[in-house]
Amino acid sequence: MSFAAVIFDFDGVIADSEVRANLSLAESLTAAGMPTTYDECLAEYYGHNWQEAQRRIEARFGRPLPADFRETHRVRARARFMEGFDAVPGAPAFLDTLGALPRAIASSSRAEYIGWALGLFGLAHHFGDHIYSADGWDRGKPHPDIYLAAAKGLGVDPASCLAIEDSPTGARAAVAAGMTVIGFCGAGHIVDRAAHGEMLRGVGVHRVAHRFDEIMILPVA
Repeated sequence: MSFAAVIFDFDGVIADSEVRANLSLAESLTAAGMPTTYDECLAEYYGHNWQEAQRRIEARFGRPLPADFRETHRVRARARFMEGFDAVPGAPAFLDTLGALPRAIASSSRAEYIGWALGLFGLAHHFGDHIYSADGWDRGKPHPDIYLAAAKGLGVDPASCLAIEDSPTGARAAVAAGMTVIGFCGAGHIVDRAAHGEMLRGVGVHRVAHRFDEIMILPVA
């Protein structure tokens, strides 16, 4: 496959973070009097930016979150992440194979967190300033806006981009942006990889990969 750029989701593609993120969110919601399980977090909030997740949480429980919830949750999540947080297996080696091919991150997470995690993994040099966050946006994934912003920032046609996504929400966004999309099933939160791959195919991904070494990229000449 030949592409002008590769655009990566972050959580579940570069960072093996979704187990820790959803465990800590379940803990934070339960502590705030909104009992929620890990599986419920994955089913309802996975792949969305905080603004959409908050809308969903408040609609489910019929009341607003505490005013300090996000900051309190961020402290809890950071502590859990420091218990052994790492990159998705194969991600660093895959990035090394891309050479000078342009690449970016298009994520629902906060830019500050993405930068911190990339520094922790030793991967920040792969992306430079090309970190695009939909945090704070009213239209996050599954809308295509964040993927279109990443392509624009790289100066490439969205149709010439390969996107790598692990969540159905994110996959819908990348497909809607007109990109070729690989549904990635290589992170720790995906227990049944075959079933997850079928779910991603159902939202329109063009290929499914269970490991990074199943993805081959050739830059446009």
